[in-house]
Amino acid sequence: MKREDDQAREPGSSEHGQLGVVDALAQLSFVVQEALGRIAAEHGLSIIQTRLLGVVRDRSPGMNDLARYLELDKSSVTGLVDRAERRGLVRRKASSADRRAVEVSITAAGRKVATRVEAEFERRIASLVRRLTETERGGLCDLATRIVLEDARSRGIDPADVVPARVVR
Repeated sequence: MKREDDQAREPGSSEHGQLGVVDALAQLSFVVQEALGRIAAEHGLSIIQTRLLGVVRDRSPGMNDLARYLELDKSSVTGLVDRAERRGLVRRKASSADRRAVEVSITAAGRKVATRVEAEFERRIASLVRRLTETERGGLCDLATRIVLEDARSRGIDPADVVPARVVR
């Protein structure tokens, strides 16, 4: 009779060892970035352009806020927005709070591209986590959310701007 220990184990089980926190997060980020990069490229976008569309899909930030969200200097954000605007993905408008400032918002064409990229990315990530149980997926979401919120706080970004209010801790 076979003991439970003798049965074949799935990759990632203790028989295969376990990555440390830094290696696990680094390798996971490589997997996620590769998937996002490939999907973005299929739509003629870079990863940073895809991130820009992700930021402006549900808000109209100013250039300084965009720089902070994207972790770019203001001149890089200006060039990024210029290129996206030329493609018809975003538009600039005068800020309602300060007419000297500019806000960036997504266009209908930008929303269409962002929606397609998001759907494809969601399918890709779903395929990666399909073997996790519902409890494991929930735990992964909880831990990832905590890390994302801590990063936002450390960069002076309001956690409510990163994660819906119902999950902000």
